[in-house]
Amino acid sequence: MPTLPDIDYGSQLRAGVLIPSGNSVAEPEIRAMLPRQVSMLVTRLALRGSSKPELMRMLDRLEAASELLADAEVDVIVFHCTAVSTFAPELAGGIRERIRSASGIRCFTTADAILEGLSRLDARQVSLLTPYIDDVHAREIAFLEASGFQVAGGANLGINTNSEMAGLSPEAILDWAKGAIDPRADACLISCTAIKSAPVIAELERVSGIPVLTSNQSMAWHLMRSNGIDSDGTNYGRLFSTDPATKSAQPESIAVDR
Repeated sequence: MPTLPDIDYGSQLRAGVLIPSGNSVAEPEIRAMLPRQVSMLVTRLALRGSSKPELMRMLDRLEAASELLADAEVDVIVFHCTAVSTFAPELAGGIRERIRSASGIRCFTTADAILEGLSRLDARQVSLLTPYIDDVHAREIAFLEASGFQVAGGANLGINTNSEMAGLSPEAILDWAKGAIDPRADACLISCTAIKSAPVIAELERVSGIPVLTSNQSMAWHLMRSNGIDSDGTNYGRLFSTDPATKSAQPESIAVDR
């Protein structure tokens, strides 16, 4: 019998992921963090800017996109956009309900993963760094505070589109973040799925002395932990060194008790 190429089809877990149409960063970053036998099947939802109407329009075809992922018989669906899932405290729950109703598949959002990651790290004061315009940055502050965290300073870059965000190099993000983390913080969150922040996590933790979370890292970590999968995420921060994986019966229903 000849030796056949070993192609990773996701024999342990197939995740369906909904991402903004202009995002070219999330897929390669998440793929780098996932172990073999975990695959990521992606569908896009239209998002080209950061205004309130544009963000809300990303949800217009949520059910249709969820149904398409269900056709592929994925095990879990992730709505992966930070700005939309943190738009308001009640919105992430509404997104989950719509996905479940359309697909019959368990699900979670980027916001759920971030809150779970901060809670697992026992963070209280969070330094929030985002590439967003002022309105989006302010809404994420309000979301974190409504979820029981204190936002200890931070900064935003005022960038409007995913393509502009993707243009930031990891080196530029690292230089900016090193000078922007508030010394009062016990964790740093670099928010947004569309910036190349994964390569800077370990170095930024080294120079700052505190855990660093990013949107893509939090999503990959929560995807694995909520499905009982371990992975060596040494290059991607302290979050991957938290409690061993335990399979959650309902990973789509995140409740962070502060």
